[in-house]
Amino acid sequence: MRAPAPAYVANDGVIDAATAALDAALLEAVEAVGEVALHVERTSLVQTMTTLRDTPGLEYQQLMEIAGVDYPDRGEERFEVVYCLLSLTRNHRIRVHVQTDDEKPVPSVTGIWPVAGWLEREVYDMYGVLFSGNADLRRILTDYGFRGHPQRKDFPLSGYVELRYSEEAKRVVYEPVKLAQDFRNFDFMSPWEGAEYILPGDEKAKLSEAKGAPTPLKADEIVKADAAKSPVAAASEVKTSENTAQTGAGKAGPK
Repeated sequence: MRAPAPAYVANDGVIDAATAALDAALLEAVEAVGEVALHVERTSLVQTMTTLRDTPGLEYQQLMEIAGVDYPDRGEERFEVVYCLLSLTRNHRIRVHVQTDDEKPVPSVTGIWPVAGWLEREVYDMYGVLFSGNADLRRILTDYGFRGHPQRKDFPLSGYVELRYSEEAKRVVYEPVKLAQDFRNFDFMSPWEGAEYILPGDEKAKLSEAKGAPTPLKADEIVKADAAKSPVAAASEVKTSENTAQTGAGKAGPK
């Protein structure tokens, strides 16, 4: 039975070929869970990508994705930019990692793959990583004037500001986030499973009835209308007809 995921060629010889081609630019090569990851110098990224694309035996012609990762415990260079490359001729994938912070820019690879322009903008928008050489490094996923970078580990889940439409101003306005206390407490117990709290409106069921209000009857107290009548007494004599005159069905018979 074929595997559900696409099948790629084995990693045999990839690390050796990359080590020979990249030389000092390669900091570390790791093979884990069937994938090869190359950690390279940030300043030599463009040269590294060109080498991986043009060297026979490597030939990673296509840039599939650029992702950002945040490791706050690392200290200064807390961010990693990960490039996912695909070799169309060899049917093989590889990852290239570079480390940086929120001040040191990563060289842009838009000169090699123009599609990197949009991908680098996503990493900048979500993590705040700068890319030198990107001609249009603007936010791409968040709104104009957005403060902060949402994918950083120290960014609050609620954000800093909230957006709403103001009927008074007749426009969209930004306000500091205000969480009501009701939205801070979460209860996952279902009211159908015997929740102890009272839902809005259920408190009326425990109130006593007003004076003069009709009390609803229970099912065992309801009596049908015909059941209230007294039963008819059974006849004590059995009536019989001796002749047709008594029944009115014809002339009287002979005596």
